[in-house]
Amino acid sequence: MDLLIVGHAGARLLVFPTSMGRFYEWEDRGMFNVLGDMIGAGQLQAYCVDSVDAESWYARWKHPGARAWRNIQYDRYLTDEVLPLSRQKNGNPFMITLGASFGAFHSLNFALRHPDLVGRAIGLSGIYEVNRWTDGYYDTNIYYNSPIDYIGGENDWRRLELLRRQDIILAVGRDDSLRSSSERLSAALWSKGIGNALRLWDGWSHDWPYWENMIRLYMGGHD
Repeated sequence: MDLLIVGHAGARLLVFPTSMGRFYEWEDRGMFNVLGDMIGAGQLQAYCVDSVDAESWYARWKHPGARAWRNIQYDRYLTDEVLPLSRQKNGNPFMITLGASFGAFHSLNFALRHPDLVGRAIGLSGIYEVNRWTDGYYDTNIYYNSPIDYIGGENDWRRLELLRRQDIILAVGRDDSLRSSSERLSAALWSKGIGNALRLWDGWSHDWPYWENMIRLYMGGHD
């Protein structure tokens, strides 16, 4: 698995690419120019990971259960390899996840599955359920990779306490077809007492120029 690290110190930022994207996508799109001051000042260090979407949710030739299992393996790669590497290189305890479109799914899914590891999660124009990739099939692995589902069913008080400490931002365009997914996740979180900021942007707002404006706003700590 390829990996790109941008910056030398600061809060650790785990960056996910869009659907079937590569680890260099955010750099190629110039997204780190927006965060250049923070990165240069040692306030932020980004870890840009590759995706396995083509081997998981988008692998239509696989059984849906196998697609979900591949994503479980991806989750283990993140927890067992990427995060330990980030801690070895950077002692800052604060971890942020960030992604746009399908990357937003990964950002929120990883953060909500591991609230002990992630302090802040940002999803831009995301989708937070996986039913459109499972052909009507449903099992435990699919449940635990569909944030709207497992947050709605969360009753573990230890996990709930950790989740309630997270800073969660969901940004989406008012005219985006995925808007309802952000609204449903926000409602599921609030139903469990988990605070979150749902921010609706004018128009479609589902493309890199919009996401650049979003991270300029939300990574700066202003919403």
